[in-house]
Amino acid sequence: MVVYDLICSQGHRFEGWFQDLKDLKAQLKNRQLACPVCGDESVSRRPSTFGVVRSGRTEKAPVPAAAPAVSAAGPPEQLIEQFMKSWESFSKQLEKEFDDVGTDFTDEALKMHYGVSAPRNIRGQSTEDQDALLKKEGVTVYKMPVLSRKNSSSSEESN
Repeated sequence: MVVYDLICSQGHRFEGWFQDLKDLKAQLKNRQLACPVCGDESVSRRPSTFGVVRSGRTEKAPVPAAAPAVSAAGPPEQLIEQFMKSWESFSKQLEKEFDDVGTDFTDEALKMHYGVSAPRNIRGQSTEDQDALLKKEGVTVYKMPVLSRKNSSSSEESN
């Protein structure tokens, strides 16, 4: 099962659980989804985010390399390429330094917060309601968009 963030045309945000991306797309195409708040059937997928919690470890985790200096005078394609290289480096650092706990993010963060499990750096997915709960409990979470980069050959294949 996969969780996707959704939004209706009225701006209500919610999540849905699907077998896979193909299942989500089929349900969106056939207008089988409706907003649980207002019933609006004009629903679309919104960019997903993930959260990270940095443990209170005393040793310092390596800081991801700073983004290379980007000249505003450069062509847009060059700026995008530089950004994507920086994001790729940052993503690799996150994967290396943070345990992926997936949809168990909120549970794991709360266990560490209350001393039930040992502190460690984690990353994973959480809903807006779960984010509000973590904030209420005093857990600091940083939300980041999940970006994917497709090379030109795979982009051409999907068209």
